[in-house]
Amino acid sequence: MQSIFREYDIRGIFQEELSFEVVSKIGYFLGLEVKKYGEYVSIGYDARVHSPALFEWLASGFNHAGIGVLNNELVPTPVNYFSNYTQFEDLRPSASVMITGSHNPPEYNGFKITLNRLPFFGEDIYSLGRKIADSHLQIELNPSHTKVDALKKYIDYMGLEFEKLRGAKNIALDFGNGAAGVALLPIFDKLEIEYTSLYEKPDGTFPNHHPDPSEEENLKDLKEILREEDIGFAFDGDGDRIALLSKKNNIKGDQLATIFAKRMKNPIVVGEVKCSQVMYDEINKIGRAIMYKTGHSNIKVKIKEVDATFGAEVSGHIFFNDRYFGFDDALYAALRILELRLDGVDFDKEVDALPKVYNSDEIKIKTTEEMKFEIIKRVGVLLQNPPSNLPKIKNIITIDGLRVVFEDGFALIRASNTTPVLVTRFEASTKEKTLEYERLINMLIKQAIEA
Repeated sequence: MQSIFREYDIRGIFQEELSFEVVSKIGYFLGLEVKKYGEYVSIGYDARVHSPALFEWLASGFNHAGIGVLNNELVPTPVNYFSNYTQFEDLRPSASVMITGSHNPPEYNGFKITLNRLPFFGEDIYSLGRKIADSHLQIELNPSHTKVDALKKYIDYMGLEFEKLRGAKNIALDFGNGAAGVALLPIFDKLEIEYTSLYEKPDGTFPNHHPDPSEEENLKDLKEILREEDIGFAFDGDGDRIALLSKKNNIKGDQLATIFAKRMKNPIVVGEVKCSQVMYDEINKIGRAIMYKTGHSNIKVKIKEVDATFGAEVSGHIFFNDRYFGFDDALYAALRILELRLDGVDFDKEVDALPKVYNSDEIKIKTTEEMKFEIIKRVGVLLQNPPSNLPKIKNIITIDGLRVVFEDGFALIRASNTTPVLVTRFEASTKEKTLEYERLINMLIKQAIEA
């Protein structure tokens, strides 16, 4: 049971790990935390078939703790985050829980938690797990709640904020049967924006393709309709990650961050350890780029800490603190991208103008929860006296795993905080060097595993 309590959120298989007993206790013990700040929690859920059941179980725990439940029903994650910044008549949430399995397979579900407008993560989540494991509390099913309409407030807000986009056209969309379409399409319709969309109807069985736009195979259908349009957006299952496609490029989150930063005055941008060195170098010419840990919760906390303009992850989490609230919202990011297009930005020209480097995709190496951090530690020891065939090391950044910086690129090895895998990524000025970094680092990882 403890394995469902992860660094950024709670995630597990419905009924096997996420049972009524566990989920209602999550609501109860979270409710005790919410009481420190207020009386209400705002809950939304994604398109997964078991999300409504989990809502009832979670609400039962909150009710047992004496916390009022505000029900947003089916919404994307950003709408649920947005509910923290509004109120419903005289009811103001001081916490939110989004019921979502994000891009996991259909049998998974989970909870993304915000308390007092800040992510509830890391040790707070682990401590919650320990309390639940030690508890013999009995909670009865009591899903009483107040229905609220955060979705309408969100749509109205975006309609006003992006009035200048009225009448935009030539846009292709792929929602992957996730939750994002229930918010973005009404915004587009409100602004009379013309679009071609795929799989906008929420369906938690994901009958057309898996809702993970970071995987190239899930973009095939979008690329087909993009032949007739100018720009394409794909969204993950809960709408907090975006993929931007032109006719020529799949523009990653760190490239997009560079394009945005160039149009801001003295930008402060928080990136993750997986971001290209090009992003850091280009932004540091005009502002300040800060490298930090991977993970949406980590990035949000760092943005607040340094009052950054925005943050970005390679995978498509974009966090605008400029004109917005600092959380990751793929729908808002799409609207900001359309603003750039309206202002004459040619995304392909922008990408072509960046220094040319070669990146590997994220490469995942299966291991165990027990071993993944130990392997990183062992590789770190090996790098203290590196083999002679390894290129000269300029620096080793240990913010999150090991980012080994060479004269002509970097190699990254980090332990995933959500799955039992090591994640590697490589970058260099030539494809050959990128593959060579990968080969040499994989030899070190193999040596560490066998040690």
